[in-house]
Amino acid sequence: MTDAPPLPNLFADIPAPTGHEEFREILCRPGCRIERIVSQGQVTPADAPYVQDHDEWVLLLAGKAVVALADRAVVLAPGDHLMIPAGAVHRVTFTDPAAPTIWLAVHFDR
Repeated sequence: MTDAPPLPNLFADIPAPTGHEEFREILCRPGCRIERIVSQGQVTPADAPYVQDHDEWVLLLAGKAVVALADRAVVLAPGDHLMIPAGAVHRVTFTDPAAPTIWLAVHFDR
């Protein structure tokens, strides 16, 4: 039996805090992109919310976060997930500055 290379792990190689979020593409196929996002205190500027032309489903793997949508703020803890439909104005208003907030984001066409 041959030793197989180690499998990729979403919790491996977490970057040290730098002031910027880290985006790592996990998989990209036509109509679908999966990425790991590591936030450490970063938020979306109030004057630059996200509005995407595709749907996005996010799963919080570690840390704490708050996502503001047009009609509500969603508090996320590990295991919580959120569907953000195409065209929805949204922004991240909190990520934990004391520990990494790790997201799994799936971007896909309708």
